[in-house]
Amino acid sequence: MADEKDYYKVLGVSKTATGDEIKKAYRKLALEYHPDRNKSKEAIKKFKEITQAYEVLSDSSKREAYDQFGSAAFSQGFPGGGGPYAGGFGDQARQGRYGPFTYTYTTSGGGGEEFDFGGFSDPFEIFEQFFGGGSPFTQRSRRSVYALVIDLMEAAHGTTKKITIDGKTQTIKIPKGVDTGSRIRFGDYDIAIEVRPDKRFQREGANIISEVEVPFIKAALGDTVDVDTIDGSVKLRIPPGTQPDSIIRLRQRGVPFVRGSGRGDHYVRVKVVVPKHLSSKQKELLEEFDKMDKKKSWF
Repeated sequence: MADEKDYYKVLGVSKTATGDEIKKAYRKLALEYHPDRNKSKEAIKKFKEITQAYEVLSDSSKREAYDQFGSAAFSQGFPGGGGPYAGGFGDQARQGRYGPFTYTYTTSGGGGEEFDFGGFSDPFEIFEQFFGGGSPFTQRSRRSVYALVIDLMEAAHGTTKKITIDGKTQTIKIPKGVDTGSRIRFGDYDIAIEVRPDKRFQREGANIISEVEVPFIKAALGDTVDVDTIDGSVKLRIPPGTQPDSIIRLRQRGVPFVRGSGRGDHYVRVKVVVPKHLSSKQKELLEEFDKMDKKKSWF
C-alpha cells in the first residue's frame, strides 16, 4: 500500500536496532508527541503511529512477521484468517489521569474523540505501562495521581518535598535514582515524578553524559582537568593524543539505581578547542611542527 508506514522509519531506528535502542527511541518520541504535552493537530496521529511501531518492533515474533510480510501481517485481509495479529476493540469510552496527563476518548462511536487503533493495543495503555505503573483505566488504578517536578540532582540523590493535597501540607520522601515516569505511593495517592533537564548533564537511564573543553595542545600532550559530576568536581586524566569527541568513562559516577545497590556510569565527551587567534610566535612554532611532522612521515 502506498500509505503503509515503515515502522523502523517511524521510530527513527535501523532495521538492525536492538531492543534497548527501540525502547529508547519510543520513550523519546512518546514524550514528544503525547497529546497532553503536544497540542498540535498531528500529535494524536503521530502518537498512534509510534506506539503501533513500538508494539510490533518490541515483540520478537511480531517483528519477525513484520520483517517478512510488512504491516499486512496485522490486517484483516491477511491470508489465513485476518492476520496472525489482527484484532479489534468494542465500543469503549475511557477516561483517566496520570500525573500531568489526562485522557477522555472513545475507541469507536459515541461522543468525544474517536481513535481507531487498527487492531493494535490502546497506545495510551502502552504509554502507561512503559513509563511506570499500570493502565490508568483499570479498577486497581483509581487512586488519585499528582505530578511533582524535581531537579536532576534531587532525583539522583533523593530529597524530601512538602506537598499540599486536599488542603493538607505533608512531607514526602523521594528516593534516590527516580526518573521521569517514576511513581511513588503516598498514602491514598500516587505521586508521578517529572525530572527537569539539567544544563550540565544529560541523563540516559542511570548514566550521565557531559562535555569538557580541552585546548588542542593539552589534548595532544595529555593533561588533568576538573570535571563536574553529580557528586561534585573530580580530576579527569586526558591521555596524550586524545581525539575530538573521544569518550572517557567514569565508572560508578552516574545515578544510583532505585532498586538494589550500584549506580550507572558518567561518560565525558572531550571537545577539543582550537584557538581562533594565534600570535606570530605561535604560528611559527606550529609551522615548524608541521614541517617536522611531514619529514617524519617519510620514514
